[in-house]
Amino acid sequence: MQKSRINLTLDSDLVEFVKQYAESQRTTVSEVFTQFALKLKRNKENDPTEVIIADPEFSEALIETMEKVREGSVNWKSYEEVFG
Repeated sequence: MQKSRINLTLDSDLVEFVKQYAESQRTTVSEVFTQFALKLKRNKENDPTEVIIADPEFSEALIETMEKVREGSVNWKSYEEVFG
């Protein structure tokens, strides 16, 4: 596969972190970004939940449920109570 060059502008502390991470993993900064981009691509192409999460009503319900869990105001049910 033919490679192309890309220029990125990042905060200097993030650049240092990526360099140190790449060194600790015995790889290159380029490979770190390649793997990151490939993971994004795989998630985008293979994630059927994207369609579900894109639904505004589902997103609202999910956020509301997450807030209730954080607050501790969720009334938990047993498996039998829900599906029994």
